[in-house]
Amino acid sequence: MNKDEMNQQTAGGPENEAPETVNEADGANAAEQSQETAQESAAAENGSAPENAGETGDQNGSAKEEKKGFFKKKKDPRDEKIEELTDRVKRQMAEFENFRKRTEKEKSSMYEMGARDIIERILPVVDNFERGLASIPEEAKATPFADGMEKIYKQFQKTLEEAGVKAIEAVGQEFDPNFHNAVMHVDDESLGENVVAEELLKGYMYRDTVVRHSMVKVAN
Repeated sequence: MNKDEMNQQTAGGPENEAPETVNEADGANAAEQSQETAQESAAAENGSAPENAGETGDQNGSAKEEKKGFFKKKKDPRDEKIEELTDRVKRQMAEFENFRKRTEKEKSSMYEMGARDIIERILPVVDNFERGLASIPEEAKATPFADGMEKIYKQFQKTLEEAGVKAIEAVGQEFDPNFHNAVMHVDDESLGENVVAEELLKGYMYRDTVVRHSMVKVAN
């Protein structure tokens, strides 16, 4: 082998080896790209799985709600009838209770009006009874007739008190327009100002209501 042939072989060696090195680098890059592509595909599949699971869960939940609503709407007609009748009974009982209270109130009001009317008619008789007893002479008060009249009068007063009728206190009391009707004014130094000095006509109350005001003289 001459020198020129040796130089050609030496020069040709690296040229022949260079393509092999390039091919190896390309293969490594392709492998890395394939691996990255596989990882991205796996990640995409893993990411879509929870979404699919969530969608499936939502669908199952909606189906359960629809099923629940279906069974909820479906109600036994007998239960509906029972509820209707129960509500009707409650309303009728409430109406009856209101009617009863209203009737009792009207009855009480009518009784009060009737009792007051009777008392107003009786009071003039009581006044005449008292005037008759006051006109009996002192020497005749011990007679059986006068004694009998006095007993009847006391019995009459007791009956009125038991019925809720009582006389209004007047003499010596401070004048009160709610109970007294002043018809005269007098000067009396022994009495205080605005004090009832004398009762001209007795007043009466029926329970807590004034039936007739006392007619009085007011001092000072």
